[in-house]
Amino acid sequence: MMDYELEEDKLGMQAIPGSVTLEKDSQNLIGISIGGGAPLCPCLYIVQVFDNTPAAKEATLESGDEIVGVGGKSVKGKTKVEVARQIQAVKGEVTINYNKLKADPKQGKTLDIVLKKIKHKFVENMSSSTADALGLSRAILCNDGLVKKLQDLERTAGMYHGLAEHTKKMMRACYELSQTHKAFGDVFSVIGAREPQVAASEAFTKFAEAHRNMEKYGIRYLKTIKPMLSDLNTYLNKAVPDTKLTIKKYLDAKFEYLSFCLKVKEMDDEEYSYAALQEPLYRVETGNYEYRLVLRCRQEARAKFAKLRADVLEKIELLDQKHVQDIVFQLQRLVSAMAKYHNDCHAIMKETDVFPIEVDLSQTTFNYSKRDDFTDPDEDEDEGEEEDVGSGGDE
Repeated sequence: MMDYELEEDKLGMQAIPGSVTLEKDSQNLIGISIGGGAPLCPCLYIVQVFDNTPAAKEATLESGDEIVGVGGKSVKGKTKVEVARQIQAVKGEVTINYNKLKADPKQGKTLDIVLKKIKHKFVENMSSSTADALGLSRAILCNDGLVKKLQDLERTAGMYHGLAEHTKKMMRACYELSQTHKAFGDVFSVIGAREPQVAASEAFTKFAEAHRNMEKYGIRYLKTIKPMLSDLNTYLNKAVPDTKLTIKKYLDAKFEYLSFCLKVKEMDDEEYSYAALQEPLYRVETGNYEYRLVLRCRQEARAKFAKLRADVLEKIELLDQKHVQDIVFQLQRLVSAMAKYHNDCHAIMKETDVFPIEVDLSQTTFNYSKRDDFTDPDEDEDEGEEEDVGSGGDE
């Protein structure tokens, strides 16, 4: 046993005692790494709980928790290597006695962490040499496949936007064309109704009915492709923005996790430098609670980062599937609707074989009066005045 002059400085945090029994894996491990211990630190604590291990699956032990005993035997005053060997010496099940660190994660989000997050946001646009000079690693940023996925998503959204705009213009043109057909139908219907000759009247009426049917085909075509535009807008205005928001949350969580990783490394380097100089470090000699708080924050930031990454991957995969399947379906629906519209219009115009239309202009309503309708009224008045003047001169 070693005596320590300084009392533990818990920084306002609590430590609640407890114990947990873990079943070891096939390699005789429980899945934790240990820090602290003699001769520098009065506490032995968990640095990391590894994924897919007995400790991680049981989920009681967390980073920053103090180990006070193994199998009911105290580990006070021992080194971390001795405690690790003591745990390995137990076969099958091992009981870990611990003091659970009750800490508020907000307490660990200091100004230093905020500044590190800002640095990591900037480093994505930096060269490797500049990032190394700042002590920031670009590996996890540059090798992040989700950044490329986001770029692909933006390109896909741009394509959908162009397709939606083209569809709107096409629908507008189709509507105007259908209104033109309707106007032609109305005009020829009036002509057919006023035409006194039976054959010509029937021909004009039939021609009018054909144009009215084409107007109906156009409206039906618009109703068919309108849901396509609605689906495109749903993809553009809901699915893509929601995924982008999730990616932004993921990036923020990633930067926070990297910031805590960098903070842990800085604190480790500080401990190594003091140990090399054989100088005491206050936080280590008083239980290293500040370091243990950062370890806990790093663990929680990593869990949040992993969850958001899984959510983003799932959403992007669903969007990719929707993009591949939906774009084919939408284009097939557009092409089939357009083909049906043109085929129906061609068929009805082919059936409407009314030309040439024979019209007797002497009996039709399309006759013109002998009076010149294009004579300027002012000229008529001038001519009338000249006649009056001429008559007065004769008198």
